[in-house]
Amino acid sequence: MEDNNDKSVKENRELMNLILGRKGGETTIRIIDQLLERPYNINQLSKKLGLNYKTIKYHIQLISKSHFISRGEIEYGSLYYPTKKLKKNLKEYEQIKEHINNR
Repeated sequence: MEDNNDKSVKENRELMNLILGRKGGETTIRIIDQLLERPYNINQLSKKLGLNYKTIKYHIQLISKSHFISRGEIEYGSLYYPTKKLKKNLKEYEQIKEHINNR
């Protein structure tokens, strides 16, 4: 059985891979930062960040697949929210963000 420390290490690794393991890590950070402020749908994020709808959708799918954000109940125009998993790992998220900003 996995203890809390092992789970935390695994989640930190997932977060690092999500952000640092791909070219689009900076875009992922921009999206997560917005969702930490308030819920948005894909179209709202696209306009807010000045990025293509499909680009936002792609990143949202990746972040959702890792369970760091979740979609609201409605299908069309769904809002996305940070999950408990992301909120629990905010300190690590901020460290990863700082690492990217210092590159």
